[in-house]
Amino acid sequence: MTLTRRKVLALGAGGLALAGLGLPAWAAETTEEAIASFTGGAEMGEGLLTLTTPEIAENGNTVPVEVSAEGAASIMLLATGNPLPNVATFNFGPLAGARHGSTRIRLAGTQEVMAIARMEDGTFQKASATVKVTIGGCGG
Repeated sequence: MTLTRRKVLALGAGGLALAGLGLPAWAAETTEEAIASFTGGAEMGEGLLTLTTPEIAENGNTVPVEVSAEGAASIMLLATGNPLPNVATFNFGPLAGARHGSTRIRLAGTQEVMAIARMEDGTFQKASATVKVTIGGCGG
């Protein structure tokens, strides 16, 4: 393909037009927005959901977290101090043998880790724990 002056001008004009359109802004979802989108604003009880985290994490890059709730259809895990708080969501089918999930998460610093469970009857349960991080994992 040979580039003529006309083709170069057309490509340049197309590039400027594309740059003028801009890209959509990717806004970070807050903890409250993540909870509202998961629960639909419903009330949350406490006591039926178990959240297990270390009290002190020496390194925020790999913090082990476990959640379990008998009768849960879905469990959402949040790290409230992270730039993107929604860490993981565990979904359970009707034939799931255990309603349990575990993972390792990255924490930016000392913060609250929260779990919210959507139960099979449509109610919501929550549990939270504070994890003290000595070395931050999200650029901290």
